Amino acid sequence: MSAFEAQLFSEIDKLRVQLLNNVDIIAENQRAVEEISQDEILTQIEGVILGIMTSLSRDEVPILVLPNRSSWANISFDSAVGLQMSSEHSVTSIRSDCPSSVTKFAQILKILSVIYRLVQSNSYATKRDIYYNNIQLFRSQRTVDSIIDDISCMLKVPRRSLHVLATSKGLISGDLCYLEEDGTRVDCHPSSAAVSISANIGGIRNIISSAKFIMIVEKDATFQRLLDDDLCTKLSPCILITGKGVPDVNSRLMVRKLWDTLHIPIFALVDADPHGIEIMCIYKYGSVSMSFEAHSLTVPSVMWLGLLPSDLQRLRVPEDSLIPLTKADENKLNSLLKRPYLTSQPDWCKEIELMQQSKVKAELQSLSSIAPDFLTNIYLPNKLRYGGWV
Repeated sequence: MSAFEAQLFSEIDKLRVQLLNNVDIIAENQRAVEEISQDEILTQIEGVILGIMTSLSRDEVPILVLPNRSSWANISFDSAVGLQMSSEHSVTSIRSDCPSSVTKFAQILKILSVIYRLVQSNSYATKRDIYYNNIQLFRSQRTVDSIIDDISCMLKVPRRSLHVLATSKGLISGDLCYLEEDGTRVDCHPSSAAVSISANIGGIRNIISSAKFIMIVEKDATFQRLLDDDLCTKLSPCILITGKGVPDVNSRLMVRKLWDTLHIPIFALVDADPHGIEIMCIYKYGSVSMSFEAHSLTVPSVMWLGLLPSDLQRLRVPEDSLIPLTKADENKLNSLLKRPYLTSQPDWCKEIELMQQSKVKAELQSLSSIAPDFLTNIYLPNKLRYGGWV
């Protein structure tokens, strides 16, 4: 082992020890949301249908009540969990006698009936299966996706327990092997092609890895560049994962699964722009729309490795590689600074304020203007070696 590798491993191991101090708290939160049994799910759905039948028997209008998943007013913040839905939250009523909501009422009942059959038979379907089985009713895949999340939130049941799977868009590569639920062995060791993230994260078992850290990469293009440069071999045993932009639920579940199993540092590598920062916040603290599943989706230990706004000045990135902030960018930065979780991240606030002052943003690719291999051979090794994260 070279002196560089020894120092790198030492720095990361120190960080790992610090993170392990929070494991008991995280494990306790996780135990609070153990998998619900099939009988309990069936009982929950039967309760909804019984409520509708009771309304009809009383000559009353059947109404479905859904928690409002789009309002910050319904959100509370816990530094050990992230954004989570408050116990006292506003709701939306879906009436069966209202022209503006009768279609959604029918859509919810249809998907409830599909979920009931799936759970009862212990079988699975994809969201695309549900959509294509009744295109005329649902009209778009997005409608199905949203209603499944609404049902999950309404029943207080993790989405994965509804037996509805989503196609993953994310990729993973690195020092990692595991078994799928059907017994298929998956080897993610670096190769020319990364592995697609499983559609059934809950079924993954026998995770084996000697990785020193996990790196979340915002964009697929940067992810592929790191693979092409053989980062995992050159730098240290590690795991690279990308949700290809705004992460899907499976990508977030995978990051959480790896954290729960391996307890190693997790770094985020995103563009120095408002969009990249928000994506990193989704992995770390969650999103408003999925706040009801925060315990299984968030990893509050995620650290911002780069690209930091302060890096742009420190490295003297050429001005022609920088991009002026738009009005939408400025609005997004103002919005981020008002988020409840940033009060516990003063260093992040400083970086965001620096971006506001400089009025420029930059993509990770801007580092190639310094040198073609700067990101892989200089920037990342030095960041990890000297603790250049916030």
